[in-house]
Amino acid sequence: MTLDETILGRRSLDDVEGILAVTNTDTDSVAHVTPNGADTVFTWDYSRSRPALGRLYEKAKASQWNAETDLDWSIDVDPDKVAHEMTATDPNIAYLRSLPKGLSNPMSSWGDSEWETLVGEFNRWRLSQFLHGEQGALVCTAKIVETVPWIDAKYYASTQVMDEARHVEVFARYLDTKLGGEYPVNAHLRMLLDDIIADSRWDMTYLGMQIMVEGLALAAFGFMHMITTDELLKKLLRYVMSDEARHVAFGVLSLQEAYSQMTSAELRDRQEFAYEAAVRMRDRFLAQEVWERMGVDVRRVIQLILENPRPEADLFRQLLFAKIVPNCKKLGLLDAGATNGHKGWLRERFEEMNVIQWEDHADTGEEYADLDEVAKDRAAASTAAS
Repeated sequence: MTLDETILGRRSLDDVEGILAVTNTDTDSVAHVTPNGADTVFTWDYSRSRPALGRLYEKAKASQWNAETDLDWSIDVDPDKVAHEMTATDPNIAYLRSLPKGLSNPMSSWGDSEWETLVGEFNRWRLSQFLHGEQGALVCTAKIVETVPWIDAKYYASTQVMDEARHVEVFARYLDTKLGGEYPVNAHLRMLLDDIIADSRWDMTYLGMQIMVEGLALAAFGFMHMITTDELLKKLLRYVMSDEARHVAFGVLSLQEAYSQMTSAELRDRQEFAYEAAVRMRDRFLAQEVWERMGVDVRRVIQLILENPRPEADLFRQLLFAKIVPNCKKLGLLDAGATNGHKGWLRERFEEMNVIQWEDHADTGEEYADLDEVAKDRAAASTAAS
């Protein structure tokens, strides 16, 4: 079997049939049950022995915010304007719209009305997946409280549970009251969340959620914040990003210690998990649920997106990994197992995905304090009041 068949369950990274074989069969179900075989770990050692986690905990306590009172939900939102802002820079939609009409183009019969509908659907789908991912983070962080063996980590993780509940609240409310409701969870995202929850090892919960899922979300939220002019969404994203930066830093600070004590075989297992998570998140952004709703040939559309020759499309995909790659490097996962003449296994995989150039970008363990927008707003308000 090839490497991708072993890890991803398909012939190659861009195997369209393998990508579309991952589906949701219970989209109308309200509840989704995932087995969780992890042990709950009590610790009777209450000494605070990890100063970096202690500082993060203090920052989290000071930077809590209230979604009801700190965001102005009375602001009118123009969903069409927000949708156009969010998709105006999407290179895949621009590319698909530029294709000549013909039998190989599933959108040949589309007029302006269909493209306008796509823009709105795509925006609701995108924000919906962040909503579902935030619920995944809520569940995963509650699991970390149960399973991590250090009291400093349990303290901090408890603050993140509150953060994630708030994030689920704000995204659900924004989608419901401003955009008309959410999409079901993407099949690839749900598969990844299931894998993270089902793994009994506490550090895998950290790696899958804190480093991979939250790292991608932090980069995506930054991009969305940069392009939107919607006042409500802009502040919502600023405040969510303030929390997310601490969450990723929590993963980096905790896993540095854990991974420094692991064997090469154990680190290889983590490398493979990180690679699989990266691919699942990339596949998620192919948005197969949107194309299904639009009634076009999903296989052909996905194939066209994967074959998009425009360099800006590749750059867009790369940007989503701007936080993940440097954090993996700081954890030692990029080059674990490297020998003379052979690169680290995960480095080679990220090279194949064309995202390795982000390896020297600032890691989140260093920059989380600079991203605390909640603290900045409170300081500005205090200065103005005096």
